[in-house]
Amino acid sequence: MKTSDFDYTLPSELIAQQPLARRDTSRMLVLHRATGALAHETFARFPDRLHADEVLVLNDTRVIPARLLGRKPTGGAVELLLVEQLDALRWLALARPAKRLHDGTELVFEENPNHESRSTLSAIVESKRAEGEVCIRFATAPDLDRFGHVPLPPYIRHGEDQPDDRERYQTVFARRPGAIAAPTAGLHFTRETFAALAQRGVLVHRLTLHVGLGTFKPVATDDIEQHVMHIERFDIPEETALAVNAAKRDGRRVICAGTTVVRALESVADEAGQVRAGASETDIFIHPPYHFRVADALLTNFHLPRSTLLMLVSAFAGREPVLAAYAEAVRERYRFYSYGDCMLIV
Repeated sequence: MKTSDFDYTLPSELIAQQPLARRDTSRMLVLHRATGALAHETFARFPDRLHADEVLVLNDTRVIPARLLGRKPTGGAVELLLVEQLDALRWLALARPAKRLHDGTELVFEENPNHESRSTLSAIVESKRAEGEVCIRFATAPDLDRFGHVPLPPYIRHGEDQPDDRERYQTVFARRPGAIAAPTAGLHFTRETFAALAQRGVLVHRLTLHVGLGTFKPVATDDIEQHVMHIERFDIPEETALAVNAAKRDGRRVICAGTTVVRALESVADEAGQVRAGASETDIFIHPPYHFRVADALLTNFHLPRSTLLMLVSAFAGREPVLAAYAEAVRERYRFYSYGDCMLIV
């Protein structure tokens, strides 16, 4: 299939720039895989769509303040997105502008505006890699809470992270730091959501996949088969694996809250949908056609055109039904992307 097969037109004003006042008031477009039928609801109704003893799996990764703003000795501005920690002092990062950085270039970063001491952090470019990646060595282990900024996606245009971003670009159940982007399907959940799920007898479990370049790297090839995914780390607790495996044996649904949950579970599933616990890595690229072994329903946000995430969703529900649902969401003025509304595929 071609990357262009997953294109659609989105008016720029539908890209959500701010989170809603309440997480669970976001709209939820429900897509029935069997018929293609659509229903318009709000996320507050999400628990009503689940039943007792069904298993809901969440990604409890926590976003780190991985965006650093600094300068070269010449005064030129540099922005880094830290994507992988290599050791205590060295990180792999995406740099902008990467072309103006060279081996040995010195960089200086100031504390973010939430801190008032205005101390600095220095680093050096050890080496340049392909596609804007650089290896950075810091003089001291970087305190990202002091020097880092929220790694908001580039389509959120309010520039410097605002006070709400540190809380709202994070799920309420985030526990394990390591992600450079939020698992956005989880942003809609509230304490009230979990209370309603418990009341209905839904079994809620967690895994951790640290969202990295593998999730949001653009597809640069015409043929999707030629796209190479970056590796992402994940960990599935024994309790979660046991719950998923029992549900698959019993014919109970497994509902995945987000594409990252799907990728983690599908990476370690056998043909019967049985998954194994433990820490691992994945570069799985799910696109049509794909036989899903674990996921029976999927909660997901609306994704960028031509993205691997849209391809995964299309593999789950069919390309034409998904693009039809996206067209309906545009007509109904849904809010798109990270701070936007969501879609439940059942």
